[in-house]
Amino acid sequence: MSTLLISLLTSLSIFLIIYHHAGYPLLLHFLSKRLRSNNAIDTGNDTGNDNGRLYQQDLPSISIVIPAYNEEQFIAEKIRNLSILNYPPDKFNIVIASDGSTDSTYETALKTLKESECRHCAIKVVKFEKNVGKIAILNSLISTIDTEILALSDVSSLISIDALQLAVKHFRDPAVGVVNGMYRLLNPGSEGEKKYWEYQSKLKSDEARLGSVIGSHGAFYLLRTHLFRSLPADTINDDFMIPMQIVKQGYRSIYDANIIALEMEQAKVSQDSNRRFRISAGNLQQALRLKSLLLPRYRGTAFTFASGKVLRVLMPYLMIIAFLGSIYLSFDHTVFLIFGITQALIYALYFSLEILNIGDSSKLLQTLKYLLRGHINSLKGSAHYMKFSFQNTISKKTEKAYQNLIH
Repeated sequence: MSTLLISLLTSLSIFLIIYHHAGYPLLLHFLSKRLRSNNAIDTGNDTGNDNGRLYQQDLPSISIVIPAYNEEQFIAEKIRNLSILNYPPDKFNIVIASDGSTDSTYETALKTLKESECRHCAIKVVKFEKNVGKIAILNSLISTIDTEILALSDVSSLISIDALQLAVKHFRDPAVGVVNGMYRLLNPGSEGEKKYWEYQSKLKSDEARLGSVIGSHGAFYLLRTHLFRSLPADTINDDFMIPMQIVKQGYRSIYDANIIALEMEQAKVSQDSNRRFRISAGNLQQALRLKSLLLPRYRGTAFTFASGKVLRVLMPYLMIIAFLGSIYLSFDHTVFLIFGITQALIYALYFSLEILNIGDSSKLLQTLKYLLRGHINSLKGSAHYMKFSFQNTISKKTEKAYQNLIH
């Protein structure tokens, strides 16, 4: 490989790394402010007069579907939270699916429903004897939903009391297919995790102004029921695929910062790493399956999907190219020497902090650890998915060749 080509690849990788982490958020914020219009709803504020209100007879019907697997710790609080949502009881119902839980999730749910403050709610608890997985649960249950609006939520998140009232106002716009709220952590596992979700909330607000929010958070989001499409059984990130399939149909996914989903569960470092590993594998999967969203006709959504999601998948590989390329070129180019030393110092600092388990007293170091740990998990997750896909492809080819042989 020629030095010129290595220089170009290294320079491009360095540029994309800086762009993804710093340039894109700044550019997105600038464009969102410039392009703000009546079609870019992100606050859900009322107009202050009768024209901005919805009367009970005009409210759409809503179903809330909640898959649950071994959630005995949170299921009671979730049901109590659902029972106080400010929405006419005859206009919404709730389905909780215990997906082969091996703890007391199902029994605790039934017991909680008997509490006086929960008896008025139309809550149905469905028990699956075997664990079939979240995708199978969603495909099975949603096919039976006949309400106008569907809400999906996690057991461990509490929903703000006025969430449904705020959300349905957005659905008066026929172009809106998905409504997202703000995801907050009750007890962040680290300063890095806290900063990450604050950053994500800001991004979603800006993305909404530019076109559509890229993906949703499974803690709580709503959609028009008839727009749901069954998911392939091997889908990893359902809370990304479901809303983006709706965006592909020509609808908008918007963000309302007044709708709150509060996460009660505090993830440990190992749990967070496993979660980000899975999400990273899903990021590659969704980039491949939703690549048509990169077409120019999706305009702002294509820009945010490419800059925010596709680049996130590529980021660990770009970081490797940038580092190795900088080291290789550093003997002849001062600029690459500087980039190489900078990267080496950052990575050395990160691994020192991880090995020695220090740095938690500094918000900056916590953020650095969380960011780089995320990229490492992204590398592992995407590599695992590519390996799985390759093996699956070979297996299918072998099976097809065998079928051709015996016939």
